[in-house]
Amino acid sequence: MHVAIAVLTILVSFKWGNWNNWREYHASMFFIATGGLLYEYMVKDYSLWKFHPDFLYGHSMVVIVYALITMPVSIFLFLSHFPKGWSERLKYILLWSGIYIAVEWVLHVFRRITYDNGWKFWYSFLFDIVMFSVIALHQRYPFRAYILSLFIIVFLIAYFHVPFKF
Repeated sequence: MHVAIAVLTILVSFKWGNWNNWREYHASMFFIATGGLLYEYMVKDYSLWKFHPDFLYGHSMVVIVYALITMPVSIFLFLSHFPKGWSERLKYILLWSGIYIAVEWVLHVFRRITYDNGWKFWYSFLFDIVMFSVIALHQRYPFRAYILSLFIIVFLIAYFHVPFKF
């Protein structure tokens, strides 16, 4: 199922992605990939959600597929059609958050993702809204997005009592 999501995301990007301007979105694609890998590294022993592998590979490979393929390509799609007006932006962020939570719901139903250490399914929708908002901010004001991300990370670590090891 994880492979199917990655392949579908790539195929959709060829149909609807703004490939003429992909370099414009590259930094934000890298930002989301780095965030995904950093999350996995920081919470390796205390994850809030866990992907369960399909038949071809283990958990680490699922994380790599999402962090290096699915997430950056979907962010490319998200940014390819990001609207100008504020009300349209809010609707667009909610639309993409809805897409993400729908995909996660399918993964949850088929037991390809589970939640641990206090995380709940509906938290993912809130997280998606924040994530897409920060990505939109990063596209225009990267430094502000980095600072905001640090506050979000500190909040999540404190709220979910993630043991922080140096």
